[in-house]
Amino acid sequence: MGMRNRPKLNFVPYMLKLKHPFSVAWGTRKETPVVLTRIEFEGLAGNGEASMPPYLGESVDSVTRFLSKINLPDFTSIGDIEGIMNHVNSIEQGNYAAKASIDIALHDLAGKMAGAPLYNIWGLDPDDTPFTSFTIGIDTREKVMAKVEEALEYKILKIKLGGDNDREIIESVREVTDKLLYVDVNQGWTDKDYALDMIYWLKEQNVAIIEQPMPDNMEEDLAWLIKRSPLPVFADEGIKTVADMERRKGFYHGVNIKLMKCGGLINARRILDIARQSGMKVMIGCMTETSCAVSAAAQLSPAVDYADLDGNLLIDNDCYEGAGVWEGKIILPDKPGIGITDKKQIF
Repeated sequence: MGMRNRPKLNFVPYMLKLKHPFSVAWGTRKETPVVLTRIEFEGLAGNGEASMPPYLGESVDSVTRFLSKINLPDFTSIGDIEGIMNHVNSIEQGNYAAKASIDIALHDLAGKMAGAPLYNIWGLDPDDTPFTSFTIGIDTREKVMAKVEEALEYKILKIKLGGDNDREIIESVREVTDKLLYVDVNQGWTDKDYALDMIYWLKEQNVAIIEQPMPDNMEEDLAWLIKRSPLPVFADEGIKTVADMERRKGFYHGVNIKLMKCGGLINARRILDIARQSGMKVMIGCMTETSCAVSAAAQLSPAVDYADLDGNLLIDNDCYEGAGVWEGKIILPDKPGIGITDKKQIF
């Protein structure tokens, strides 16, 4: 391969500013650091992103340090995504968000080289996208009600629970809307009897799904709860990687797949396949991300049952435009790769 044809990797940190302070069972934040990646090859550019919410344990430093170890010119074919990712995965354990940023950029580049959207390459129908939920973080009664009013165009809301005012939050939501709800506890309940009582009560409030009600390491209590739950229980923190999925298949009723947890689209598709083989339902989710990572995840959305792809909608400094939402339904761009365009110049 001549010098002219060598791929070039660039990466730059970027701080996402949240429209509202975002609270879950384990903390509150007003911003989320990301590292944006770009792989340039023969006049084309593939974009990727690593988002680092606190619980993943990655940072701008750890991501940039990891990305500095990748030498793309070593590869004879930039289209060999699996081969390149096998190498990237072998550099170090963990670093899943960093790995996802390379995986997404390679997929975006491959789609641009083929002149086709990823969903097209994978044989998925863009009309089959689900409705996305819109997330409401833990907050006071007044603020929860205000956020629900802001989310008028969404048909489904995802409510974060696991604090000390769970019933008050749901009652506040129900004062202003009767929309279908998903509930995400982020491992916030540690008493199985309380958890079961809450799930029965939540079912009466038109809640459809409970996500990660208890810590995954409380295995016996969680198994007891899942067996008795009147609502499907989905794993989030409990299934991050392909290895977790193999270990946990059939334990939960469903799984929330996130690119930042599992290391990108190749692994997301593997988790999806294992889930289907074991009769589990699938949600495609995201962290707080720009339209880059959200649009990458959205390419898989026609193949899943549920979606929670609103991370780009919760920030007010998105530097890309990509997958959209129309009256709550995910709209995939008819553009090559992950389908994003720059809103402002980053690279």
